[in-house]
Amino acid sequence: MYIAMNRFKVEPDLAKDFEQLWITREVNLHKEPGFQSFHLLRGPAREDHILYSSHTVWNSFADFEAWTKSESFRKSHASAGGATRKLYLGHPEFEGFEAIQEVRSDGSKSVLAAAE
Repeated sequence: MYIAMNRFKVEPDLAKDFEQLWITREVNLHKEPGFQSFHLLRGPAREDHILYSSHTVWNSFADFEAWTKSESFRKSHASAGGATRKLYLGHPEFEGFEAIQEVRSDGSKSVLAAAE
């Protein structure tokens, strides 16, 4: 499993616009091989910003990487440098994580990618 996240610092006055942009945008991730889920997360509010994170879960890093090279990726990020950039402070901060362990609601657990 691979988790890809982007963090956005959004000015408090623009939070509704930022959320509306995400909620109303066309979504095609569900058509991508290896895609599991997407979440838009609202984090803590600070004096000058509210922290948000977009969070996608993929079957593997290879699936995520293939999506980043796809036409679907280009379409979904076409407006990222334009008017949407005015909604957040600085550049989004990307973080990618390979899942090592999973613990499920029934108490069962799995090691997904142990260190070598």
